[in-house]
Amino acid sequence: MKASILFLSSALLMACLGSQTMAETAVGNKLSPARTRFDGYLGGRIDLCIQNRLMAQDIERVVQPFRDKSDGKWGFKCEFWGKWFTAAAMGYSYSPTAAHREIIDRAVRELLLTQGADGYIGTYPDEFHLGDWDIWGRKYVLLGLLAYYDITKDPKVLEAAASAADHLIREAGPESGVNIAGTGWIGWKGLAPCSVLEPVVLLYQRTGEQRYLDFARHIVKSWDSPNVLTPTGLHLIEEALSDKPMWKMSGAPKAYEMMSCFEGLCELYRCTGEKRLLDAEKNLVRKIERDELMIVGSGSAAEIWFHGKERQCEPVYQGMETCVTATWMKLLYQLLRLTGDSHYADLLEQTLYNAMLAAMSPQGEWWAYYSGLMGERTHSHQQFTDVVMSCCVANGPRGLMTVPSWALMTSDKGPAVNLYASGTGRFTTPSGKDAELRIEGDYPAEGNASVRLSLPAPERFTLSLRIPSWSSRTRVSVNGKTYKAKSGKYLEIKRFWKDGDQVTLDFDMTAKVVEDPAGSGDAAIVRGPVVLSFDTRLIPRRDGVDVPPMYRFEFEKASDGTIALEEATTHDRSMWMVFNVPCLDEGGGRHLLPLCDYASAGNTWEEGNLFRVWAPQPFDFRHLYVNNLDWHANCTVGVPRPDIPELYKVR
Repeated sequence: MKASILFLSSALLMACLGSQTMAETAVGNKLSPARTRFDGYLGGRIDLCIQNRLMAQDIERVVQPFRDKSDGKWGFKCEFWGKWFTAAAMGYSYSPTAAHREIIDRAVRELLLTQGADGYIGTYPDEFHLGDWDIWGRKYVLLGLLAYYDITKDPKVLEAAASAADHLIREAGPESGVNIAGTGWIGWKGLAPCSVLEPVVLLYQRTGEQRYLDFARHIVKSWDSPNVLTPTGLHLIEEALSDKPMWKMSGAPKAYEMMSCFEGLCELYRCTGEKRLLDAEKNLVRKIERDELMIVGSGSAAEIWFHGKERQCEPVYQGMETCVTATWMKLLYQLLRLTGDSHYADLLEQTLYNAMLAAMSPQGEWWAYYSGLMGERTHSHQQFTDVVMSCCVANGPRGLMTVPSWALMTSDKGPAVNLYASGTGRFTTPSGKDAELRIEGDYPAEGNASVRLSLPAPERFTLSLRIPSWSSRTRVSVNGKTYKAKSGKYLEIKRFWKDGDQVTLDFDMTAKVVEDPAGSGDAAIVRGPVVLSFDTRLIPRRDGVDVPPMYRFEFEKASDGTIALEEATTHDRSMWMVFNVPCLDEGGGRHLLPLCDYASAGNTWEEGNLFRVWAPQPFDFRHLYVNNLDWHANCTVGVPRPDIPELYKVR
């Protein structure tokens, strides 16, 4: 396949990711996306998502609600076209084939046929405009249209987006008398409609029209005004800047919608340079990491913040909504671009290899609604049977498809490698020349990776290599010359680079036993960025019958908390990594018990395939999966297990 098919041009890719602007911005990005194509494990997962979910979508099902205005007084069918399309646009950018282009062309063409003469594109009848989820749906329409415009530069599409936004301004803008923070479903206190901030600012960036920046400021100002839903106002910026815990913010700490508002705030910061906005973003992420982030890189219970870091060993009801996982990744990606701080890439990697990949079905055609740290994997239900979709099935790919954007990035100094998954990246050198680097190795299953540069001519620039915070000792060499690396920082190597130069990296993959932050005595094991898990498929068997060990065990850890794993083999090809974990029984006897990576745990998605991350110390293997808890925590009691709709099953 020709390179022109494998990779979009640099300018086009940055446009697809919201980096190209017409309006003058106050601040630029410290890091910008390059172009990456993965192979190996991660490449296979991304390819399955594109093939079996994004490009297999029945377009009629997500467009028909716009024709019928079928949300009526309440409903959110309005969100599905835009959520699916923004992921599909990224899928096309990653794999720009003619067939994929026809799909996104048709999706936009069919949607625009539903636009009213007044500019409205939505699923609510006239009398219910500004209803519970109306503005939320308009947000996703705008995001989708802008994503398509960035690919095609079709002025008619930008005009359609502007017309839709102008209609919203007439109904809820500065001169309307409407407090936008007082609209939307009462349960989430205005967070959902306020998140329209993001596409409004993106529209300003692409058109330079002052009215969109004025509307964006109006939205943010509304956060401080009392309204019928929040008598004291949302005060999102002030509360983000404070030390107030996430679960006490805004009167309705709905994790997904709240982070969506801050995605828009990132775009507004680019336009205004107001430091207070960036400080609020950074402090919000700091608080999420401190109070809410679970060991696998996501959070929430029943879709809200709930002090999850300390409560993650409890049987969490509806834990880690996939929408939260995807939006968390998107917010981290925004801050990585704005700050160039490798810590955000560390967090992205943690979420990717654990919570994100675990939520995707084995063939990529469906996603989980919730993911737990114990229980069994279950497919998301359908929220609307005519659309055949749920919010998480639409949103999961939006998180996964950010990965090619941040794996390799560039700055004015040169390229920055954030992810060491095998693949090929293309970038532009500081002098403007097209170059390539090839990453090889089985990272993070293995602890080493090599980076080989392909350059048209020797050039002096800085190659920045992310040194993960979990790697205590990292060995880096260039053509045999060693460099000192510091954990949790970029190693910046400035030199004259030439074609064929090779960088080798050896990471410290020593596994560590992590104790429950709440002090319950439970423990889990982390190796590199990957969390390990028990799985019922790994119980020893004799004559086809499970024979669990009949002893009380505890992990055999060293005084510094490390634990010596042994790589294990398994005949189950659906498991990515399996390790034998040394454990001691109550008599002091030593045993090796197999654990797999969290993303593989429970991934038959069948009833009875149970998994568990946190284990009491000591634990009784006979009762590891049977403890009177509801192991079907991802399902609603009394409702049959959801399954992939026949429409999207891979045959």
